[in-house]
Amino acid sequence: MRLKTLLWKLDEALKDWRRYQEITLDEFKRDRDRRNMILYTMLLSIQATLDIAMHLIAERKLRRPNTYRETFEILAENNIITSNLASQLSDLAGFRNIIVHIYWDLDLEEVYNVLQKDLQYLEAFYSLAKNLLSETKN
Repeated sequence: MRLKTLLWKLDEALKDWRRYQEITLDEFKRDRDRRNMILYTMLLSIQATLDIAMHLIAERKLRRPNTYRETFEILAENNIITSNLASQLSDLAGFRNIIVHIYWDLDLEEVYNVLQKDLQYLEAFYSLAKNLLSETKN
């Protein structure tokens, strides 16, 4: 049941991320309140993906990761996700750490680039995790 809740949270965050992709770079740089909402949405999306990945690792009794980045490497090692997806998601895990720990010194153009280009990896993981949930129900 926990996985179902995590998937619902990720789905909601991804809908927000998709909606925020409509903002222009200029608006993103200028509108601090909106930028903060976007950063929070990005953080929630990435964190929900990490939480789902950790759930899958625990459920399958795989080795424990030492870092957030390693979480996706473990899933790839066990053929749960592709190595390419693992690499992209590992980069997003690193980006999550940047949002959390270096918030005041973000490269806004880099953040905007992630906003525009990296949603596809989270959506791919969401679809895969959703399929895994339906497989375990059968």
